[in-house]
Amino acid sequence: MKTVTLKIDDSINDKFYWLLEHFSVDEIKILEQSEYTSDDEYLRSINGMTQSIKEARKEPIENGVKFDNLDC
Repeated sequence: MKTVTLKIDDSINDKFYWLLEHFSVDEIKILEQSEYTSDDEYLRSINGMTQSIKEARKEPIENGVKFDNLDC
């Protein structure tokens, strides 16, 4: 099975769920429902994240790790 994250406009939300109801639970399962939060809103909601980002911006670029040295 594949997992897909969608951002659904409120104007079609009812129609979209109506469509999903036509599939069996073996074909499609709703794993999670939530309101959309932008990356910025999400990061600001984490306690201490804003301060951590501000402190990281003050660090010299030479202290950073080059992309080639990251474990990907």
